[in-house]
Amino acid sequence: MKTFNRNGHFESERSRSYRINQVIMKTRAQTDTLERAIYSEICSHDGIKAKDIGKKIAADRKTINQYLYKAPFMRELCYQDRDFRWHGLIRQSRPHIGLGDFCGYYGTVQEFLALKENEWFEAMLSGCRNIGRNLNDTRGLFHSFLDCREVMRQLFSDLEDIYQPDWEIAFELRINRAKYIRIYADVLVITEDKAFSLEFKMKDKIEPEEVLQSAKYTEYLEVLLGEDYDVIPCLVLTKADDLYRHVPLGESDALLPVCSGNMLFNLFDEYMGFLDE
Repeated sequence: MKTFNRNGHFESERSRSYRINQVIMKTRAQTDTLERAIYSEICSHDGIKAKDIGKKIAADRKTINQYLYKAPFMRELCYQDRDFRWHGLIRQSRPHIGLGDFCGYYGTVQEFLALKENEWFEAMLSGCRNIGRNLNDTRGLFHSFLDCREVMRQLFSDLEDIYQPDWEIAFELRINRAKYIRIYADVLVITEDKAFSLEFKMKDKIEPEEVLQSAKYTEYLEVLLGEDYDVIPCLVLTKADDLYRHVPLGESDALLPVCSGNMLFNLFDEYMGFLDE
């Protein structure tokens, strides 16, 4: 599917993703290159010492230590064991061991599809309690959970013979440790090299503030998952029908995909190119 920017020029997936992320990086607190590199080294190993991190990224010991003890991602999502080895709470490899500790539900797509509705719902509620997710149903929270589940089941039905059983899927990702790190996603689908961060709304109209909300945590997800992944944010309107378009991201020149639940297949096809094969 071809898409165009606000000036009417054809835009590739790569350039569009780049522009979305550039705008996000200008509006969010920056995670610098060295912090990303150190965090990636920690989360790519099953324990690594500071001196070995320094060898891999060519930084001096003093600088490494400053980041290890002061940088947000290391303070919130890493720890040091008794042997002075650093570990990440979430691994940067498939499967992303530890990610489930921050989700209402986490598993492979195959595991997700094998669960009956009541089984999934009970697992979801149990996971939400474990992560401290407020389960006040006054405004229809439980219905929204089931709505998300049904949309995702329909997506994988549309992707039959295309999706890989070991793709990962997370519902209600909530990383909100202390004041440094905030990462939220209603649904996160992790393929071989892409992560689709889906913001669900039970609406049929596009609201500008919800478009911004959908892209809010993209930069942090990029750090969390590592440089091997393209993070693709999208707003999903479950009461809309046959909707798939790219809309302006705030006052910027960037565009963000918005779709109805029954058009979510188009998002995956655009960025993964199923129909081009």
